[in-house]
Amino acid sequence: MLDIIFTVIAIVLFAKAIALALKLTWGAAKIGAVILLVLAAPLFIACLLIMGGFLLLIPVGLIAGAIALMKAIA
Repeated sequence: MLDIIFTVIAIVLFAKAIALALKLTWGAAKIGAVILLVLAAPLFIACLLIMGGFLLLIPVGLIAGAIALMKAIA
């Protein structure tokens, strides 16, 4: 009889330990996601702006060159 009681207590404690581990893991995952979002989002936006600037550099340069050429002729 005593073996059954200890087995039930051990199973209950094991279940509570697994539940606690899942809560801790979920909390750590949320903290990691927030840190990643805070650090990565501005860096991603800055990279997009820089790449957008490089992509716009050629057409803007061509337009500026055409305007300069037209001013030089007139």
